[in-house]
Amino acid sequence: MKVKKTFWAKIALGFREGYSSKTHTIEEAYKTCHEYCDRVGLCVTITPTRFIYSRGAGIADGYEDGCFIELINYPRFPQSRYDVVGLAIDLAKIFLKDFNQQRISIIATDNTYLIEQNDLIVT
Repeated sequence: MKVKKTFWAKIALGFREGYSSKTHTIEEAYKTCHEYCDRVGLCVTITPTRFIYSRGAGIADGYEDGCFIELINYPRFPQSRYDVVGLAIDLAKIFLKDFNQQRISIIATDNTYLIEQNDLIVT
C-alpha cells in the first residue's frame, strides 16, 4: 500500500465564451485535457457542473454550464503540492485562451487562485 499526503487542485471552467452567447462543450474539454495529459504525463478527472449566479448581473439566465477538472497527488506517481497546483494553472491558462474565458478559478487544498486574461500577457 502506498500512502502520500493529500492535496488537490480543481479548475472551475465555464463553457460560455466571455459574455457572448457562444458556448463550448464537455467534449471539447475532454479533448483539451486529453491532449494536455498526453503531453505532460498526467491524469485528471472531469465532472460536468452548472454554475448558478445572480440574474441581476445582466448575464443570460443566471447560470452557465461547465465542468470541474481535478488533479490530485496520486500515490503511484507522487508530486509536490507546488507541482500539482502548477500543472492546474498551466492547464487553466490553456482553457483561458482556447475557450476565450475572462477568468478561471483554481480551487486548491489551501488556496483559491483566479487567473485572468491579462495573466497571459508576457511583458
